Amino acid sequence: MELRIFTEPQQGANYDQLLAVARQAEETGFGAFFRSDHYLKMGSVSGDPGPTDAWTTLAGLARDTKTIRLGTLMTAATFRLPGPLAITVAQVDQMSGGRVELGIGAGWFAEEHTAYGIPFPPLGERFDRLEEQLAVITGLWETPAGSTFDFPGKYYPVSDSPALPKPVQQPRPPILLGGTGPKRTPRLAARYADEFNLPFAPVEDAAAQFQRVKDACAEIDRDPATMTWSNALVLCCGRDDAEVARRAAAIGREPAELRENGAAGTPAEVVDKLGRYAEIGSERVYLQVLDLADLDHLELVAAEVMRQV
Repeated sequence: MELRIFTEPQQGANYDQLLAVARQAEETGFGAFFRSDHYLKMGSVSGDPGPTDAWTTLAGLARDTKTIRLGTLMTAATFRLPGPLAITVAQVDQMSGGRVELGIGAGWFAEEHTAYGIPFPPLGERFDRLEEQLAVITGLWETPAGSTFDFPGKYYPVSDSPALPKPVQQPRPPILLGGTGPKRTPRLAARYADEFNLPFAPVEDAAAQFQRVKDACAEIDRDPATMTWSNALVLCCGRDDAEVARRAAAIGREPAELRENGAAGTPAEVVDKLGRYAEIGSERVYLQVLDLADLDHLELVAAEVMRQV
């Protein structure tokens, strides 16, 4: 199982803090550094010094790291137009030497939209727009050089596009889709996703949603083995109960709750929890790191957990 680091900078982080975590993740052998794409803090934290833009951050990390893969869980389709987003991701892919992955979703956090003047359509329309965005982004990237791309969309019609620039990764960077929706989410994943991610879900729920996506793959004659299956879990690992409790307190959570719902406890407990997800076919887990100042946390997991999974 591949372990990746996942951060939530809207809860309070600047670029230098994110860079420190990304470099620590790179040096200790994690497969990727991902970040959320949100413009407003959640819960009782201050969120200071304020939000950072996901793709601006990843552009900086593309130049300030060397080998680790970089991506979003998940870019909100409501934040960006598909053509400019395709350009941005392709450019960051070039800047990183081909290390970028695009996680994208319909968007869900209404308050961040009203806080920054971003339109927030009803759920059905958001999914309609996401579907068109996926068609446009993949179409632009996969159009052969020298050809043009057209798309007769309702929300994002494209005409005579040169479909440039091209990303380094061919035919395109990996696309991640995810979520718990029982119908449209599996269908979109089967059609467009290279990876399906289910965050913060119990093993049984993850298994059920993986099966829905596999069934959607079967409906279009896609081999489910061509999909990467992943989960995300909050991380709280300690050498002993005291260290677990200290790390839980630092993020405002209770050890018992984290042990039930996250990747929490001693290294042995975390290995056991990850093993349960591996049994249902999960190939990657994104470990949500909420205390960005605690770089020793990553070192512990790399030394005591990663080698066992």
